[in-house]
Parts: sequence; C-alpha cells; structure tokens
Amino acid sequence: MKISSVKEKEFRTYGRVLPLDVTDFVETIKARPAVKKGEVVYEPSVRAFEELPLYQELKDKTYGEQAIEFGHCSGWNEKLNAVEYHRSSEIDIAATDLYLILGRQQDIDYENNTYDTSKMEVFFVPAGTAVELYATTLHYAPCGKEGQEFRCGVVLPKGTNEELREKPGQQAEDRLLFADNKWLIAHKESGLDRDGAWIGLQGENIELC
Repeated sequence: MKISSVKEKEFRTYGRVLPLDVTDFVETIKARPAVKKGEVVYEPSVRAFEELPLYQELKDKTYGEQAIEFGHCSGWNEKLNAVEYHRSSEIDIAATDLYLILGRQQDIDYENNTYDTSKMEVFFVPAGTAVELYATTLHYAPCGKEGQEFRCGVVLPKGTNEELREKPGQQAEDRLLFADNKWLIAHKESGLDRDGAWIGLQGENIELC
C-alpha cells in the first residue's frame, strides 16, 4: 500500500503540519513506562502534559482559547480496526515515528452507515511532528513503525471521548455516536461490537506490517 508523508501535498485533504516546538512533550511522554506488548492505551487528559507550556499555546492559539484536553494514544498496533470523526479538529503529536490511516467523512454512505476502506490513505508522521486532523478526517489509533511501540499526543476539545450521558438514537448517524463528540464505524474483525460499536467498515481491515 502506498505510504505518503504528512509533509507531502496529498496530506492537505486531511490536515496540516503545525509549526510547534514539541520537544518538552516528547521528553515527557517518553519518560512514561512502555505500554504492555499487544495493547493500545488512550488517556484523554494527562496532568503532566497539561502542565507544559505547549498546553497553553495549543489552548490559546490553536483552539482559540477553547477549553481543551491533552492526552495520548500509545501502544502496539498494525491494523485499522475502525474509523472515527469529531465535530472538531484533532491535534496529533508524534513522539515516535508512526503511521496514520486516514479517510474522508464525505465518503461515508450515510444511507447504510458504511464506509469502503479502499478509499483510505496511509501517511508517515516523523517523531517530533505535530499535525492537525480536520473535523472531516476519518482516523483511529496510529500504527507503529516496523512493529514498534508508538506514542502519540492527542489534543481535543475538553470532554471529547467521555461517556455519553444519554443513550444515542437508532436513526441514521445517531447509530454511530459512540462517545462525547465521537462518531465511530468499526470493522467486523475489530471486536468492537462487544462495546456497542456500529459495524460498517467494508473491505479489508488494513494492516501495516
């Protein structure tokens, strides 16, 4: 499968590279214990990250003084498994070399709540790079390079990915609402149906080996 860099023009459909100094964040997250082999961990808010000057810069400039959360997604992953989108941009900060598998919300078939994974593209994100993923960009957990552990900072509006206060509806896009500000479509091989995820990814469960 073709792999492009976030620094190439193909990435402009999905987001942009941000001119941020992320050195302190990379040092901070790399000081944390490694994730257990074979697992992926997501924490929406980490105090150590939110005490960094970078947090205030992201809050004031990137998000226009909106309340935000600064967490991470780290671990071991080589498969797509699902796609999600938000009603807001997401900032991803690569502390290690990693890959993002991305698609477009505009390509979702909302009559059936399905998405064809053949439309997705893979992008390499070098360590120390911060990218903005636009609200219409389909994404999920990053993949590590050559089977290695990945570590990625994740910045979103405060409250995103928290548990829903009310059970979502069963009509149209409502079926995809999985958490606060999070709409998700899973692949049948992911096992996410056990958590109530909508199974609607059609085609290959893309794997990067």
